[in-house]
Amino acid sequence: MLAVAMLITIIVCVQYQVVGRYVFNDTPTWAEGLALQLVLYVTALGVAVGVRDAGHIGLDSLVVLLPESLRLKIEVLIHALVALFGGIMAWSGWIWTSLKWTDIKPMMGVPVGLDYLALVIAGLLIVLFSIEHIVALLRDEEVVPAWN
Repeated sequence: MLAVAMLITIIVCVQYQVVGRYVFNDTPTWAEGLALQLVLYVTALGVAVGVRDAGHIGLDSLVVLLPESLRLKIEVLIHALVALFGGIMAWSGWIWTSLKWTDIKPMMGVPVGLDYLALVIAGLLIVLFSIEHIVALLRDEEVVPAWN
């Protein structure tokens, strides 16, 4: 729902920018900056939801052919590797957030580090969602997709 609200805000910002440019001959600079900032966060949330709904790239056809005992181990390994990726993403995003927090974006007057904070949030969500999948696999349960 948060991503949907952000998408609507992006549309409103872009429309406001177009109307300002062509009707009033005065382009509001903050509208473009806000739209670009929100695109980063919508994309980051989309990646995390993709992990939550197991929508990431996988080779299910190969895993299905494996014996049941080996299949569970491989699926847990896959989710553990995705969690590792999310952890690295959050860690490196935090480093960049810290390094760029004192730089200010001229269009909006906010820290440049906000761009990289989206990586931190998405990385942490990826770790949490991967752990959720691992726990569900070990309990022989299924994770219900968020869009249901």
